[in-house]
Amino acid sequence: MKIAFQMDPIGNVDINADSSFRLAEEAQARGHELFYYSPDQLAYQQGRITARGQDMNVQRVAGQPAILGERREVDLADFDVVWLRQDPPFDMHYITSTHLLDRLKGTTLVVNDPFWVRNYPEKLLVLDFPDLTPPTTIARDLETIKAFKAEHRDIILKPLYGNGGAGVFRLDENDRNLTSLHELFTGFSREPLIVQKFLPDVRNGDKRVILVDGKAAGAINRVPAEGETRSNMHVGGRPEQIGLTARDREICDAIGPLLREKGQVFVGIDVIGDYLTEINVTSPTGIQELERFDGVNIAEQIWLAIEGRLG
Repeated sequence: MKIAFQMDPIGNVDINADSSFRLAEEAQARGHELFYYSPDQLAYQQGRITARGQDMNVQRVAGQPAILGERREVDLADFDVVWLRQDPPFDMHYITSTHLLDRLKGTTLVVNDPFWVRNYPEKLLVLDFPDLTPPTTIARDLETIKAFKAEHRDIILKPLYGNGGAGVFRLDENDRNLTSLHELFTGFSREPLIVQKFLPDVRNGDKRVILVDGKAAGAINRVPAEGETRSNMHVGGRPEQIGLTARDREICDAIGPLLREKGQVFVGIDVIGDYLTEINVTSPTGIQELERFDGVNIAEQIWLAIEGRLG
């Protein structure tokens, strides 16, 4: 097959951690042809969805993860699969990418399905499953957020469309910074904020469960660094091996059919204790850590799912 990757600069990836690299590596091992382009090179041209990029061969060489060909323009309708793999923020640039890629429907399989990536941003899709999530409010209005804090006392405040743990604050019952933080966030962004009840179980880790075509494939535990609330690996969280609990499987069984139906082939959910906190569909990570811990080939499972969708 001909596979195109829409992703952030390939030269910057960590060959031992990056999930996009691992997906490309597995595709190459399966005999597929790879093409790489950055999101700013995607275009609509008189009815065609095009991209300027390069043929790509990936390699496990630190500092040179890929050998790239000459830059050329391609029609993405000529490809079998396009991977939407650039990192958030989930801003208008990202949203525009989903609109353009959505125009390939019927000719090219885009993974994850861009229509539902656009309509299922990570912190909003969980609202469909209130029985699985901690108490949550989404608002820009300060009084609404204050009322939530008065009720739950110890809360997490974060940008609705943030990623990687950036801008995440814990405000316990003695904290007096809510108004100042609200002024800070609303001073540079028109987006709402999301607040959730703080879950003490985060001290034991924030579990990333990977689902392939709606089915749980395994999990890793991300443990916060000493003195840190956030467990994201971008901010020093430590990955640990962990198994799936009965509650994890219950959560996956509840959300899996919807993810599969909506073309979300590779999804990473976040679970703290018994609660689902995020459903990551934009550019989830965790493949390489899970493969090392559990001795499984998650990338192969993902490609089998994709090949099955293509018949």
